[in-house]
Amino acid sequence: MDFKKILATCKPSPEEELHLQKLVKEILSKIKIPGAKPILGGSGAKNTWLRGTHDIDIYVKFNVKQYSRKTDQLADILEKALKKHFKLDRLHGSRDYYQVYKAPYTVEIVPILDIKKAAEAKNITDFSHLHVAYVQKYKKAADEIRLAKLFAKAQGIYGAESYMQGFSGYVMELLVIHYGSFMKMMRAVAKWKETTIIGDKKEALSLNPAKKVSPLILVDPVQPERNAAAALSEEKYQQCIKACQKFLKHPSENLFEEEEINWEKIKKKGTVWYCAVTPLPEKKDVAGAKMLKAFDFTKQTLERAEFKLYKSGWQYAAPSFFYFVVDKKPLSPTLLRQGPPLTHPEGVLHFKKQHKKILTKKGRLYAEVPREFTHAQDCLKSVLASENVVNRVKNVSVSIL
Repeated sequence: MDFKKILATCKPSPEEELHLQKLVKEILSKIKIPGAKPILGGSGAKNTWLRGTHDIDIYVKFNVKQYSRKTDQLADILEKALKKHFKLDRLHGSRDYYQVYKAPYTVEIVPILDIKKAAEAKNITDFSHLHVAYVQKYKKAADEIRLAKLFAKAQGIYGAESYMQGFSGYVMELLVIHYGSFMKMMRAVAKWKETTIIGDKKEALSLNPAKKVSPLILVDPVQPERNAAAALSEEKYQQCIKACQKFLKHPSENLFEEEEINWEKIKKKGTVWYCAVTPLPEKKDVAGAKMLKAFDFTKQTLERAEFKLYKSGWQYAAPSFFYFVVDKKPLSPTLLRQGPPLTHPEGVLHFKKQHKKILTKKGRLYAEVPREFTHAQDCLKSVLASENVVNRVKNVSVSIL
């Protein structure tokens, strides 16, 4: 396996690095607040970012002594300084933060306390720069981490947002650091059992029960009372194990590439209904979660209407969409609605009053009733116009591929 070749495709180019450095320098120079210092954060500061990444994190560190009693005002103080130079959006979180768009980058500017120890923290975000400092101690692991992130991304298990429930960038960094390299991590993960504990066992067992729901308990070296992998779902955990096993059995560069949907192949199974979606203009995690709920509701409605679904899926990243592969044949004009067993006379009487066409099957009544929908197109138009969808996405339009 030629990892150098793979790294050449995912490591930021010198031009990309220079562009990012210039932009960050420009932004940092404009943030001037007494007793506060802006710094580059996230994967940019850790040097673990992937080529084509257009997200930048900037932390504005407020002096603890000066601002520890004003933590509820940090977002307002920061907003006042940012408004002088940037067009921005205020996003709500455990502590509000800001988003600035500088094509092609989305810059998130987060107010934090410049803590030196955990006891000084007033908010979960105050630990952010300590996470960066921890990973920065392992500079030689940067490219190994990039391989891990690229692999996770290609396998659809990267991202800890509520609509993904996968591995965060920080978790991937901690796993590579813990195991020592990308390949050592792959071999270890392939042997994971139903649950895995990484870190001090006593600290892991003393975690809040809510933080131990995840099948992976990864004790945060910066915050021992925190499970860094708390957002990981059972599905993504098992998916990761299988992906690592597959890679070790048949190593391939293709496993580092996101598999594109083969629409021509899918079309052979049935009619492909493609729903172009515009997510709500909200925080990514929130908008993505709402879009997922809209997709699930649409899928469940089609299934309840008895349309045969061969395949379905969704994507939040632009272009955002849902798709449903449905049997080409329309449904029969009527369906059998199950009624009560014959041993329940009151229920039988009530059911017979409600329905005209009644038949008995294996000691139970059934009624032949008209279907609400016989064509998937009509069902889709109805469900996509329902409150459960229109309140969760900005816009959606449906077409046949």
